[in-house]
Amino acid sequence: MSAAAGTGIPPGPSPHGLPPATEALVSLLRTLIVALFLLTFVLQPFLIPSESMERTLLVGDFLLVNKQIFAPAGGPANPGRWLLPYREVQRGDIVVFHHSMPPYLIKRVLGLPGDRIRMDGTHLLVNEIAMDEPYAVFEPAPANPFRDNFPATLYTDPNVDPAWWTQLQLLTHNGELVVPPGQYFVLGDNRNHSKDSRYWGLVPRDAIVARPLVIYFSLRHRSTTDTAGGENDRLGHGAGLSARMSALARWNRIFRVVH
Repeated sequence: MSAAAGTGIPPGPSPHGLPPATEALVSLLRTLIVALFLLTFVLQPFLIPSESMERTLLVGDFLLVNKQIFAPAGGPANPGRWLLPYREVQRGDIVVFHHSMPPYLIKRVLGLPGDRIRMDGTHLLVNEIAMDEPYAVFEPAPANPFRDNFPATLYTDPNVDPAWWTQLQLLTHNGELVVPPGQYFVLGDNRNHSKDSRYWGLVPRDAIVARPLVIYFSLRHRSTTDTAGGENDRLGHGAGLSARMSALARWNRIFRVVH
């Protein structure tokens, strides 16, 4: 038995020379500082509010995003570059970016500066090459010539921003949108139910702030667009604890890496 156990002798100071209560407080402060650093400079949580990225991201998914990967590599704005290295935006990246309404959006980059973009029904062509897009879904929706045959020559959809429509005519050559320098063309994976670059325009490079890393929690939320009733969106029923827990969250999505 140790000298302190059962003898009433108070435990001595920690190996660092601090009383136990002070050592515990210092340890807690260290943990808080590390957590604040990660959340301020490196990671940030986001909640998916809409169906525009189904089925890659579902309504109710909570994401941790990497805020440093697209930050300038050499400046003070990227103190976490030693942890999550910097790189440029690539075609196929899912990105978080500033937007006027709401303040943040999340979409997939499909057009880089200089790319020529055209959409023909369910086919996306970049530089006249049809893209292989296993992530894209086309849930039932009324026909929309503007959405399905982009860039369109007629203003047929009232959801299109008028200023973007004017700019789009200037950027369209031989039936293709030519992405200008410093701009990116983004789409939602849920193509028939996504307001994206087709409707409001291109994303400037300096508006792109993060890339999703992992889904750390996912609350069940019935999809309003998935008429097929995907497995991940069914609400559970039953009186037992197991059924109630199953109805609360999509447990199979927790810690899923985002691609």
